[in-house]
Amino acid sequence: MAQLSDRRFRRVFFLGIFLALFLLIAAVSGVSWLIEWLTPEETWLPVLGEVRWLNDLLSWGAAFLLAFLSIFLMVPVASAITSLYLDDVADAVEAVHYPHLPPSTRVSFGEALRDTINFLGLLIGANFAALVMALFFAPLALFIFWAMNGYLLGREYFTMAAMRRVGRKQAEVLRSRHHGTIWLAGVLMAMPLSVPFLNLLIPILGAATFTHLYHQLESRSG
Repeated sequence: MAQLSDRRFRRVFFLGIFLALFLLIAAVSGVSWLIEWLTPEETWLPVLGEVRWLNDLLSWGAAFLLAFLSIFLMVPVASAITSLYLDDVADAVEAVHYPHLPPSTRVSFGEALRDTINFLGLLIGANFAALVMALFFAPLALFIFWAMNGYLLGREYFTMAAMRRVGRKQAEVLRSRHHGTIWLAGVLMAMPLSVPFLNLLIPILGAATFTHLYHQLESRSG
């Protein structure tokens, strides 16, 4: 958080917030428009007869539903966006805290885009599964959300941070060696991601945190 005074870091930070917010607003607006387009202006209902307000009711209902689901959608949306800019975040962190290191090997845009799409699909599927499980185990819903997303976020963010320095294969070896620490860090990242509006701030800070975590664990591993 102290590095928010760094202009390079701040640029990516606000870009990530803007794009995540834009996608959420676009999703709500798009679904509301689609429902309004599919619902006729006049509808006949039993008892009530002919009504003209059904499309408005459904559109507003969809908007509120998507606003609630954004708690779950925010994880894949914000994380997928941030993964495209992790190199910029890590470069800014390393320039300040690890200036002795040689330049890292930047992941190509194509590879980053492929990883982002794969990670996005995995996160959406996992969060849908978590949502279904939450319906059956309502008291444990938040813990299921945190545990599942903590594992996935820790796995992906650590791999992306580490492969810049040691390549994908060695990053996976390091990840498996310290999977408990990485999972815990992912859970600590997932917890504030479940808080609306606060969750917009977390992905970039998480990318910076996992950059520090990689260097600490790599040093500990010798």
